[in-house]
Amino acid sequence: MTDRFATTPFGGRSLSRAMIMAQERTARARLKSAENAENSAEKWTLLRSLTEARTAFNLSDRTISVVEALLSFHPDTMLDGTQPLIVFPSNAELSMRTRGMSAATIRRHLAVLVEIGLIIRRDSPNGKRYARRGDSGEIEHAFGFDLSPLALRAQEIEWHAAAARDFARTIQRLRSEITIHLRDIAKTIEAGFNEARPGDWSAYCEELAALSGRVARNATAGALGSRRDALRVLRAKVEKAYLNTLSEQEMSGTDSSFERHIQNSNIDHQFERAQEKGQRRNAEPENWKEAAGRAAAMEKLRRRLDEARRSRSDSGPRAAAEPPKSGTSGGTSIPLEVVLQACPQIRDYARDGIGNWRDLMQTAALVRSVLGVSPDAWQRARDAMGDINASITVAAILERAGDIRSPGGYLRALTDRAEIGQYSVLPVLKALDGAPRSRSSQ
Repeated sequence: MTDRFATTPFGGRSLSRAMIMAQERTARARLKSAENAENSAEKWTLLRSLTEARTAFNLSDRTISVVEALLSFHPDTMLDGTQPLIVFPSNAELSMRTRGMSAATIRRHLAVLVEIGLIIRRDSPNGKRYARRGDSGEIEHAFGFDLSPLALRAQEIEWHAAAARDFARTIQRLRSEITIHLRDIAKTIEAGFNEARPGDWSAYCEELAALSGRVARNATAGALGSRRDALRVLRAKVEKAYLNTLSEQEMSGTDSSFERHIQNSNIDHQFERAQEKGQRRNAEPENWKEAAGRAAAMEKLRRRLDEARRSRSDSGPRAAAEPPKSGTSGGTSIPLEVVLQACPQIRDYARDGIGNWRDLMQTAALVRSVLGVSPDAWQRARDAMGDINASITVAAILERAGDIRSPGGYLRALTDRAEIGQYSVLPVLKALDGAPRSRSSQ
């Protein structure tokens, strides 16, 4: 009969049906747990699970704070549900442990916990919370809040917490898939526009715009799944339309078209240009007077290169039958073995190994897309340095990819130096051969 002792509310509060049901449920669960020996729970683990499952119990974060405060008054870490676990804090102490919550707010959240049966109220004859001790100091009677229902419902709480975790993972996976589909579709459409591929890219843009926009924070799994499926269908249409426009030469993966079609899009641009300024300062320290005098010469040289580029045929990349020179104006030939010894990482990207200079050029064309170097920056480097020297430069940038913030901007800065005859690959290779590797190569 101890479970029935002092369960009716003191004063003006009425005895609700939920209180009686909670009392009966606790009594039955206590008998069942005594038989199955499943009657204890670690209180802080239980609090974490209750926090994760708070939606299932319709609890707010402030109600969880009140539960945390009540648990802090229980001296033991383990909650044994086979006997009453009564805590009797004062209103002032409860307010302190709930970070200054007002007494009226605490009463409201306590009423919620009593209503759903997570705690039981044990009122004294005068409504105060206290404990009556015996001659030896042990507690004989205590009046306050009984926490044993929490321990007895630990399995139920953990089940709801596991379901909440599974739901959160599902939502996160759907959001990630939506983001990836939006990104890839946009990149493919951009490539179709920039490369003037035949196709109704404007219509694809409109379909993408209808499926774009911010994903609602409280979106349901069904809504997210429908949006993901629609984007998946649109992505298949866009990629098929792009692939149908590729020629056999582009599909065969020769030389500079070896990289994936999406990464071939002309994405030059403001970010890379902004990074270029900082990279140019690292690549070529000079004072502002020299830079001002050199800018006009470089602009004139760029115009000449543009004219030569327009007049050059599009029959394919230039073959390099001879090893490169150490400088842009001539010098000692560099063996391929020296390049591969200084830049070993580029071997990892070769399809059938690197046995000659053409293999190196083909692999460098792939590596430049992996590094995020735009086709325009790569073409300028080939025009200014030559195919092989540009390939060696890309291999060297790959070795230091972990230390270079913008490989595209860095390559443009080196191209500017090559266009005025002040760049050589030999010092770069010597520096790599004698320096420790970056983190990405370890």
